[in-house]
Amino acid sequence: MKEFLEEVSSFVWGPPTLILIVGAGLYLTFRLGFLQIRALPYALRLAFSPQKQDKKSKGDISHYQALTTAMAATIGTGNIVGVATAVVAGGPGAVFWMWITAVFGMATKYSEAILAVKYRVTDDNGKMAGGPMYYLERGLNLKWLGIIFAIFGSIAAFGIGNMVQSNSVSDALQTSFSIPTWVTGIVLTVLTALVVLGGIKTIGKVTSFFVPIMAVIYVFGGLTIMVMNFDLIPAAVNLILTDAFTGSAVGGGILGTVIRYGVARGVFSNEAGLGSAPIAAAAARTDYPGRQALVSMTQVFIDTIIVCSITGITIVMADMYSTGADGASLTGASFAYFLGGFGEHIVTISIVFFAFSTLVGWSYYGEKCFGYLFKNQNAMRAYRLIFVLIVFYGAVEVIDVVWLMSDIFNALMAVPNIIGLLGLSGVVVYETKRFMKIAKEEKQQAKRTG
Repeated sequence: MKEFLEEVSSFVWGPPTLILIVGAGLYLTFRLGFLQIRALPYALRLAFSPQKQDKKSKGDISHYQALTTAMAATIGTGNIVGVATAVVAGGPGAVFWMWITAVFGMATKYSEAILAVKYRVTDDNGKMAGGPMYYLERGLNLKWLGIIFAIFGSIAAFGIGNMVQSNSVSDALQTSFSIPTWVTGIVLTVLTALVVLGGIKTIGKVTSFFVPIMAVIYVFGGLTIMVMNFDLIPAAVNLILTDAFTGSAVGGGILGTVIRYGVARGVFSNEAGLGSAPIAAAAARTDYPGRQALVSMTQVFIDTIIVCSITGITIVMADMYSTGADGASLTGASFAYFLGGFGEHIVTISIVFFAFSTLVGWSYYGEKCFGYLFKNQNAMRAYRLIFVLIVFYGAVEVIDVVWLMSDIFNALMAVPNIIGLLGLSGVVVYETKRFMKIAKEEKQQAKRTG
């Protein structure tokens, strides 16, 4: 079974899927006139400035809470494990292709969010519901494709968003601190229940507090290494850029391998194109789709351009990627190379925080996908309860097969979502022009009022 699933996973995450995802980002980038570069400073200001309330703004949580909920799901073990795997399998040049994927992925993430808010609905409980399933149904009149996406999303949440994460936490704590997996399982289950059973408002409050702390701990550790070893950075960056086009490094092999692993791990890291993050964006309290879309776009920048870069550059600086170490052990060894045992503890603690945050974020994604399929509150409550209970199972069991299955469902989520993005790209362009005109008028008004 494992060998079969490995073959299926390799196929669904092969060149066709990666070309589809990156190609969509490239297409949307040109249609939007490189908006992700032009509007990034404004987007960052929107994301981290206090949000003004007005009668036009509808939603359940703030811009910032929607952003941190999405970031909670994407800033995960992929930022530590995925980057290390990419460097080992594809060489240092893979980091460059992660950057390229992120640049185009920002346009994809923007488009996903603008459509999520544009086509969102209010459910029977008065809560906002949106995402690919809704813009496929209401925008393209392809409800059957929305149903397919929702099926894949509700199943994938139990794997990549639940058991894989709880298993990563229990394994890291057992390895570093000898904490039994069942103890970790019980604690994680209780904590997850306290957050998840409270719904999106509780999730939003927790992630808005939780995500900045976890990101700062890891980023501070990485930046400390770079400041203390500033003289090593130019050589590391030069190797990344050179290997990106030659594939000549020890672990790099042929150029195609470098590109494949860089692109694949970039997509895994920021989830641009998978269709998961727009589910959180749809819950945001906003007056125009374009406003929340710009906020959502910054998620890719923070996740890949900042967090993943710190991991990748540190690994290349330590020059331990050809020693046989891989995944979390390679990242931990690289941090420890510069900071001793303290560096390894930073990585372990970050894995715990990152994995738990991913678990919380994906609980909301899975619930909303399930809610699209079964519009029944009892069914929704049952989904939440099952999600919480499965956390314990993931913490105490070896789940290689589950990892592979969720990997497959993630790829399958991307296909209907990309169809929606391409089919509704004209709507994305229209809503962008509409909001940019409004933003320009707001800026002029602010200048007049001082």
